[in-house]
Amino acid sequence: MSEEAAHMMLVYDDPSDQRSLSLEDTSSAEESPDETRLSLETTNDAIPYIGQRFVTHDAAYEFYSEFAKRCGFSIRRHRTEGKDGVGKGLTRRYFVCHRAGNTPVKTSNENKPQRNRKSSRCGCQAYMRITKSTELGVPEWRVTGFANHHNHELLEPNQVRFLPAYRTISESDKNRILLFAKTGISVQQMMRLLELEKCVEPGYLPFTEKDVRNLLQSFRKVDLEDESIDLLRMCRNIKDKDPNFKFEFTLDSNGKLENISWSYASSVQSYEIFGDSVVFDTTHRLTAFDMPLGIWVGINNYGVPCFFGCVLLREENLRSFSWALKAFLGFMNGKAPQTILTDQNMCLKEAIGMELPTTRHALCIWLIVAKFPSWFNAVLGEQYNAWKAEFYRLYNLEAIGDFELGWRDMVNSFGLHSNRHIASLYALRSFWALPYLRSHFFAGMTTPGLSKSINAFIQRFLSSQTRLTHFLEQVAVAVDFKDQTGEQQTMQQNLQNISLKTGAPMESHAAAVLTPYAFSKLQDQLVMAAHYASFQIEDGFLIRHHTKLEGGRKVYWVPREGIISCSCHQFEFSGILCRHALRVLSTGNCFQIPERYLPLRWRRINMLSTKLHQMAPNDHAERIQLFQSMVSTLVTESAKSKERLDMATEQVSILLSQIREQPVSSLGLRELSSLHRNLT
Repeated sequence: MSEEAAHMMLVYDDPSDQRSLSLEDTSSAEESPDETRLSLETTNDAIPYIGQRFVTHDAAYEFYSEFAKRCGFSIRRHRTEGKDGVGKGLTRRYFVCHRAGNTPVKTSNENKPQRNRKSSRCGCQAYMRITKSTELGVPEWRVTGFANHHNHELLEPNQVRFLPAYRTISESDKNRILLFAKTGISVQQMMRLLELEKCVEPGYLPFTEKDVRNLLQSFRKVDLEDESIDLLRMCRNIKDKDPNFKFEFTLDSNGKLENISWSYASSVQSYEIFGDSVVFDTTHRLTAFDMPLGIWVGINNYGVPCFFGCVLLREENLRSFSWALKAFLGFMNGKAPQTILTDQNMCLKEAIGMELPTTRHALCIWLIVAKFPSWFNAVLGEQYNAWKAEFYRLYNLEAIGDFELGWRDMVNSFGLHSNRHIASLYALRSFWALPYLRSHFFAGMTTPGLSKSINAFIQRFLSSQTRLTHFLEQVAVAVDFKDQTGEQQTMQQNLQNISLKTGAPMESHAAAVLTPYAFSKLQDQLVMAAHYASFQIEDGFLIRHHTKLEGGRKVYWVPREGIISCSCHQFEFSGILCRHALRVLSTGNCFQIPERYLPLRWRRINMLSTKLHQMAPNDHAERIQLFQSMVSTLVTESAKSKERLDMATEQVSILLSQIREQPVSSLGLRELSSLHRNLT
């Protein structure tokens, strides 16, 4: 305890006020008010004294609170009294130490478990009493009792700031915090930003992370029914402004919102090209509203996550998941994905089998691995990291037989015979078998890099949960942000020259067709292809690394039909030809990669052309504007080399002849006249 705090351990009372405080029959030393005031004024003016006057009782509370903070404790309002009884005209107030009183003993209830909550109350007798009086018709409050004896240790200055009474968030800070919450940043990031803005050291804000979390939680405690009405109203408003915005919802028997799903026009356009492989992530919840959240995400031709749709469900059951999948198919004009990745939710698995019978379903390993710490950390302790490394080794084994042998040894060595999660992982192994994965297209979304990118994209708007409408807004912001990322990469692609590593004609051909992201993947395979030897066999080619004497991959090539396939199934898995197939093409004097092995999803695509095809025929004027943008891009790209310009001139001449043979409608003539007027 500091010397100043020890000096302030005083007790005095006003003998003229007979209705003095009795905190469990506390007695106070009595002194003359004049003598007490004189002795205090000579020592410290900031110490309460008998007869001290305040304009309001709130001013008295603030004064006593500042005194308590310097001493090392906090205060609270204890009780009020009226002159003729409690509640009949407020004339007296008591402020006491926050540790005054004792925790009441609750009667035990066998049917209701009691919470073992800790209490800081220890019967401390420190207090200040103020009494209301009127002099010359002006009301005021006067200190009539004060005791500063504590039966507990007082806190040091660097500790007292953590008491709840002194942890306050100003209105301006509240507004900043709510603004930060809309952006989806974490509470730790909010605290650091506020510390930098206020130029204070880390940990020295007048509030803690817990206070910020409580503040955000208080704003989330809203009427869910009102929130649902606002959300539906907002969706309808967006639909009025953008007819291509799509949303569906269901109401329960009481007319309350049960499920809602939505998607954006840009998402539908992206899905047309990049919807071949989709992740349906249902592992998150909107904790503020206790609603399961499902997000459809894919990967575009630049390797950037793209948002396809979102759904909020009341329950995680077969009926809800079936409705969500039907709504999603409706948004996407009935086009089902080739493959869909989910976690191991059995209800979702059954719903996919019912609603997407032609879609191949696989389990997304990174969604399941995210649950490993909660499953095995407590069981394995320090062995957890070693077990996880062994699991990944087994996961990458191609042969199921090798996996089974290794799995048995791992279970024995780590003593996990009775663990229910181990049993479920083994049962689900067929979904992870590498040959199974390799024979299905996943756009590389099972790789750690892309899985982290998708998860970061989801987390960008997941933490914005103060309001349902705010969540919808943040999803729209995240979608728009990713759209801009693709546009920026397109701009950089047009400005930068791609570096060729092999100088092979196939590499130059691929560089002109593929996006930088896809080309970098193919370029890696082209570089590695030079390290492999090619041996012709009866039904194809055997491709083996130059350092190996046995094994290898079998490649089948039909030059006339332009068909090539490899036993590694990398093209089926990622849409990028493998080094083995490229080695065969190089050996066979093939100077360009066959068109079918440069899939549309990895090509340099102008999204304007996609939008042009999807627009309604009656949107004639807007279609002309989009076509003008495409022509402008054609001129820019063709002017980069003589070869490009020659090709463009030849193809445009053919196209122009074909167009002139088509009949001209009256609508087209009117639009053409209008276009000429605008240009002149």
